[in-house]
Amino acid sequence: MAHTTPQKPTARVVRDLHERMVRIRLFETEAGKLMEAGKLPGFLHLYVGQEAVAAGVMTALRDDDQITSTHRGHGHAVAKGVGLKQMYAELYGRVTGACLGRGGSMHINDVTRGMLGANGIVGAGIPIAVGAAFAARYQGEDSVAVTFFGDGATNIGSFHEAANLAAVLRLPVLFVCENNGYAEFTPQSGHMLLADVADRAAAYGMPSVIVDGMDAVAVHEAAVAAVERARAGEGPMMIEAKTYRYFDHQGVKGLRHPYRSQQEVDEWKARDPIDLLEARAVADGTATRAELDDVWRRTREEIAEAIAYAEASPLPDTADLLLNVYSG
Repeated sequence: MAHTTPQKPTARVVRDLHERMVRIRLFETEAGKLMEAGKLPGFLHLYVGQEAVAAGVMTALRDDDQITSTHRGHGHAVAKGVGLKQMYAELYGRVTGACLGRGGSMHINDVTRGMLGANGIVGAGIPIAVGAAFAARYQGEDSVAVTFFGDGATNIGSFHEAANLAAVLRLPVLFVCENNGYAEFTPQSGHMLLADVADRAAAYGMPSVIVDGMDAVAVHEAAVAAVERARAGEGPMMIEAKTYRYFDHQGVKGLRHPYRSQQEVDEWKARDPIDLLEARAVADGTATRAELDDVWRRTREEIAEAIAYAEASPLPDTADLLLNVYSG
């Protein structure tokens, strides 16, 4: 197992990372407000705080590469390029949504963007990504599959089965553990004795790397190396990104459960991934403060348009209840 040292990225990569993170942050922040206002049905698991992981990995991928996600999947979908209008419409349960209003927050997918789906079942996306990698190999393609999961998912049987198969077959798949320290409300120390989840990769002969999940550049550099390795036929790899979610497991109210302290939350927020990248970009001349502010402004406008689009979209017609449920 290795620890990466971030390299100086190109200006294009830094700007790309920044824009993807801003899009995720604003999408999630506004979605949280809509849920608290009672405008969105169902559950909402926000990705705020973890933006560097999705942005860092997705900037290392091609459009034809595929990903699977988790119940906390909005960030991955946004970073992979799923339309904001279609995503908000899906959260509203409208027919113009990415899944025609049938999937909701935890099941957004867009196969045209390589987003094979968020998943409400812990660990369920992992074998799907391995299957996608196998399909790419079988069809003679050089695309790569990436699966995102949390620390708790590595206790699930599907993780171990998928990791073993991927290693044995040397499949082009990247295992990305977004270790935010908690499996819902249980700290990592309460559900495993390991300090580093990446240690589990060694059991399957798979290399691994640990990165600072609050540093988008560090994640990007690790992902580039892992993706290049997979695309070259050298098999799977695991990245453990140490990160943190700012809000509660579900919703935006914050510390509704006494499983972590406000001090802990504040200490992680002091290393906010967007703030860190912006400070670096301004300091090294990659971007000016005005250019970064313009990204926030343009994204806020896009978010407002997407919400208006979702709210104006119709609900699904009950006559289409069985659409895409059974094949004819």
